[in-house]
Amino acid sequence: MLDIILGAAILAAGCYLFYRMKVGLTYNWKWEAVPQFLFRYDATLERWVPAILMQGFLTTLRLSIWATVLATIIGTAMGLLRAGKGLFQRLLGGAYVELIRNLPPLVLIFIFYFFVSDQFLPPLGLEQWARDSSESSQKVISFFFAPPPLLNPFISALITLSIFEGAYVTEIVRAGIQSIERGQWEASAALGFAKWQQMAYVILPQAVRRILPPLAGQFISTIKDSAIVSVISIQELTYQGMALMASTYLTFEVWITIAGMYLILTLLCSLALEQVELFWRRRTI
Repeated sequence: MLDIILGAAILAAGCYLFYRMKVGLTYNWKWEAVPQFLFRYDATLERWVPAILMQGFLTTLRLSIWATVLATIIGTAMGLLRAGKGLFQRLLGGAYVELIRNLPPLVLIFIFYFFVSDQFLPPLGLEQWARDSSESSQKVISFFFAPPPLLNPFISALITLSIFEGAYVTEIVRAGIQSIERGQWEASAALGFAKWQQMAYVILPQAVRRILPPLAGQFISTIKDSAIVSVISIQELTYQGMALMASTYLTFEVWITIAGMYLILTLLCSLALEQVELFWRRRTI
């Protein structure tokens, strides 16, 4: 009965909101203009290609996937340090977590963008290497990362987002390792395992089952947090939305569409990660 009441209340609130948007706002809705910003027909290629919003959507997807991979590597390494017994290890891991988690992400974005982009990436010559690559290689780089002219800003945003998310992954890994019963350590030590063997063969396989659900949630958080790199002109979904709104003045249509695209992406990721978790549970039963 309570579910029915709550459902009716949510439906009524949604209908009222729609009514106020339709009647209360003096706004000329132009939803028919939105599809052209998702896909467009390229007469030269003779096929449909992603338009401005879909291009931003794909950039957000690339950035989120690579940031999650790199953040998982950073977080696992730092989580092992945080869960270690050496004082220096714990101090190093703790300093990283406290420094990153207690600074606003916007400040980190600017610091890493101007520092990494100006000091580290130009000497590596990645952008010039991408520009000098063959046409097929440039297509591969553009597909997996970004077009050569935008490669340095993309990598800067990727490193910044990875370091920021890695601090949260660190705590997830640390908590997962420390949640394993002490008896598992003692039993593996009694079998003659070295410390690294205990961690690799006994502790981590058990900890992964406890780490996976919050790690999946962190991946979804990374997708949403990726919007912040729009402030350094990374052409992801939010940046493209701001550019499109400024040129078309379709404020509500653009941002409602972008909200829907983020929602679809995060819901699909939630469902996929839920299936992965179920599969992992079946294998470990």
